[in-house]
Amino acid sequence: MVGESGPKACEDRHRQPVQPDATNAVKPTMTEKASIWVVRAWREWLRSIVFIVLAVTAFRSAVADWNDVPTGSMKPTILEGDRIVVNKLAYDLKIPYTRWRIAQWGDPGRGDIVVLSSPADGKRLVKRVIGLPGDSIAMVRNRLVVNGTAVTYSPLDPDLAQAFEPQGENRVVAAESLDGSSHAMMLTPGARTRRSFGPISVPEGHYFMMGDNRDESFDSRHFGLVDRDLIYGRALAVAGSVNPDHYFWPRWERFFTGLR
Repeated sequence: MVGESGPKACEDRHRQPVQPDATNAVKPTMTEKASIWVVRAWREWLRSIVFIVLAVTAFRSAVADWNDVPTGSMKPTILEGDRIVVNKLAYDLKIPYTRWRIAQWGDPGRGDIVVLSSPADGKRLVKRVIGLPGDSIAMVRNRLVVNGTAVTYSPLDPDLAQAFEPQGENRVVAAESLDGSSHAMMLTPGARTRRSFGPISVPEGHYFMMGDNRDESFDSRHFGLVDRDLIYGRALAVAGSVNPDHYFWPRWERFFTGLR
């Protein structure tokens, strides 16, 4: 077929696609490359990591948590280097990351070991509940008096007492009975501390806290009564333990042991 000429042929020639010049293509800037990488990373794995982090932290905030214990204020019950499990659903349910209570089904009882925020400086502490709302609490030469009745003390199991009495240290250990339930406590006769006080009346919505290591504990004798909203949950067990005085060697005998 003879090639066409004239206006139509000229129009067809103008319709031919123009091939781009690769040398003149616009390259993405570093900012654009970074944006593309962020979007791709978010879609592929960052979104999953963020979800996991939020789920874990929300669980620890509202359901259950674990805390390292750096001091000996709860000896002989809890030792330095213990990692304790805290049940944050023991008394109520809070919105994660807040103190806003959604539901409440109980309150701390006398003798409970709880994790709380210190009224003095906001630090997280582990203490035992001694006084409940409406109670009168006093101490006379290291003997607790609850609502006018002196608390009873008895010798601790000899094997347990020996385990909590380091050689060369002057310690006295005993079993203290609160509302029919006994737990270990410890005194240090040579320490300079407050061994008598009160009576103190505990108002509604507040609690009187003490450490089991009575002569070496920063507790309600120093920072006062604890508001109910400052209590995070109840300590249930020792999940694991290391000895900071012996190269952080594991204390296998304390793994997965209950607290009382």
